[in-house]
Amino acid sequence: MTRRRTARLRRTLLAGTTAVAVTAVTAGIVAAAQEPAKAAKGPELSLVAATNSVTLTSWKEEPGVYLDLGTYLIAEGTPLELKVTRKSYKDPVAVTQTVYEGGKPKAKKLPTGTVKDFSGLPGFSEITLTDKAGKKVLTRSEGFCPNNASGRVRPDAPSTSKYPESCPTNPFTLGSVWGVEKGWAANTYGGSYSEPVQLPAGTYTAKVGVAKKYRDLFGITDKAATVKVTVVERSQEGEGGSAGSAPRSAKAGGAGHGAGHQAPTEHAGHGAGHQAPTTHAGHGPGHAPSRAEAAAPVTSGAGPSYNVGHGPLKAAPPALPWALKKKQSALSQQARDAGGQTDGSRQAPALKPLSKRPAGKPSVPDVPKPDLRSLPAYGITISDGDEDVPGKDYLAFSANVWNAGPAQLVVDGFRKPGKAKMDAFQYFYDAKGKQVGYTPTGTMEWDPRPGHVHWHFTDFASYRLLKADKKEAVRSGKEAFCLANTDAIDYTVKNANWHPYNTDLATACGEENSISVREVLDVGSGDTYTQDLPGQSFDITGVPNGTYYIQVLANPEKRLKETNLDNNSALRKIVLGGEPGKRTVTVPAHDLVNAN
Repeated sequence: MTRRRTARLRRTLLAGTTAVAVTAVTAGIVAAAQEPAKAAKGPELSLVAATNSVTLTSWKEEPGVYLDLGTYLIAEGTPLELKVTRKSYKDPVAVTQTVYEGGKPKAKKLPTGTVKDFSGLPGFSEITLTDKAGKKVLTRSEGFCPNNASGRVRPDAPSTSKYPESCPTNPFTLGSVWGVEKGWAANTYGGSYSEPVQLPAGTYTAKVGVAKKYRDLFGITDKAATVKVTVVERSQEGEGGSAGSAPRSAKAGGAGHGAGHQAPTEHAGHGAGHQAPTTHAGHGPGHAPSRAEAAAPVTSGAGPSYNVGHGPLKAAPPALPWALKKKQSALSQQARDAGGQTDGSRQAPALKPLSKRPAGKPSVPDVPKPDLRSLPAYGITISDGDEDVPGKDYLAFSANVWNAGPAQLVVDGFRKPGKAKMDAFQYFYDAKGKQVGYTPTGTMEWDPRPGHVHWHFTDFASYRLLKADKKEAVRSGKEAFCLANTDAIDYTVKNANWHPYNTDLATACGEENSISVREVLDVGSGDTYTQDLPGQSFDITGVPNGTYYIQVLANPEKRLKETNLDNNSALRKIVLGGEPGKRTVTVPAHDLVNAN
C-alpha cells in the first residue's frame, strides 16, 4: 500500500576551494571539518491549482455543495512519505517522516499531536471564499490524505506510485503509510470527509492555502492557489436521465462533487463494513449490491478507493490513478514474493487458483506463515434485524480479522466434479515465492442465498457474546466467509502489501460453476464483516441487562497454520440496558479508542 526512487538532491558547495598556497588549502580543510553535518532533506512541496475555474453543482435534493476545487500538493526532489503508527490502543498515534541524508532514507519524528488518527493531516488546507463584491462568505479548514494520489505531473516521474490508495478510517487501525510520490500530485480535496457548504448560485473566488504549522513542518511556500468558482443549482426532478443530464446516482462525477464524493457499492447484509471498491455488508442474506454512486468521469483519473465503507464511518475519498489501476491489473500476471520488504513492494505469490488439485504429500514446511489477529468489535448498535418483530432485539456489530504476517494467507478450494463442496487447502511459499508445501484446511461451500451467491471458506472466524465472567451467552451463526482485503490495518509490518489485489467480493469469491477458488488475506490487511442480520447478530431478546463482552475469534478450529495462535481473540466490553423492544447498549472506550 515498487516503485521508488531516484532521489534528486541539491548539490552542496565544497567547503574548501582550490588555493595556490598550502596554508590556504589547510584552512579550507579545517573549515570543512568545522562545518555541521549535511542536514537531512525532505521533499520540495508546493500547492497548485489544476485549473483557474471550476463549476460546482448544488442539488436541491442534496445538502449543499462539496468544495472539490482541483487543488493539489506536488512533491519534487524526493517523495513525501509519512509513517503513522501506535504501539497499542493505550498509546496515541505518532508520525514520522522519511527524509534523505546523503541519498539514504532516515526517519524524522514529527511533533506529538501532529495527527490524531489515521485519516490524514487535520486542518491542512485553509479555504476562503469571497463573492463578486469581495465579501468573505466562507472560511474553513480541511484535512488532507496524502494517499489521495491523482497522478504524475511530469513525464519522467515514476510511472506508478508506491503508496496506498487512501487513508484508513477503521478505528482500530494500528499503522499506516501516507505518501506523495516524487513527481506526483495528490488532490487536497477531502471527499466525503468534508462537509458540504451552503452556497447560493453565483460566482465566487476561492483561495486555498496550507496551514502555517504544515508550511513550517514541511517547508511549503506560503503561496495560496486562487480558483474562480461558479455554483449552479439543479434538481433531480425533470432530469429524466436524458443524455447530458446528471442523474442523482452519478453526482460523484458531476460538477459539484468531482471525483471525491463517490459512494462505495455495498453488499447488503454485510453492512457497509466490507470496503472498497465494493463493500462486504454482513455477508448474510442480502449480500446483493445496493445502488451505488456512479464512478467519476474517465477523464478525472479517479476510481473506487481501497478503504471505503468501514461500517458506520465515512468513506475515504476515492482517488485511484490510472497508473495504479493498470498495476492492479498487471498483478495477476506476476508471481513473485520477495521476502523482508517493509515498503509495500511485496506482492502475492499468485492471484489465481490452480486449475488442479495439489499433487504430492501434504506438508507444513518451516517457512514464514500468516499471523491472524482479531480487532475489537466496533459499530455496535441495537437492531431489529430488519424483521421489525415486536419485542425482538439484536446486537449488531462490525468485526475484523487481519493478517500481521510475515506471510500471506493463501487458501485454494477445489471441487470434485459433481460435489457440492470444495476441499480447501492452505499454501506455503518460500522467500522467492516458490510453493513449497500445502495442507488440507477444511472446506468451501457455495451460498446461493440472495446477496451472497459466492463461495465461503468455512470456520475462518466466529463471534460470541460473553458474560461478565467470560462465559458464553450467545453465539453468532456466522462462521463461513469469502475473504477479501477490505481494511488496511497495519501497513508498517514486515512484508505488508500496500496494493492488495482482492479487495472485494468480486475478485475472490468465484461463481456457482467454478471448479476452483483462491482466497487471499494479504499481509497488513484485514477483512471486515458487519453482523447486522438475524443469525449473524446476537439475539439479545432474552439476555438480561448487564456487562458483556463481544468476542471476535479468528481461526476458531485452528485449522489454519499460523505463526502464533495466542493472539486470535479480541474482546470489546459493552453494557446492555433498557427493556424488551427498547434495549440500549453502552460501549465504553477501548483504551484510547473511543468508537462504538
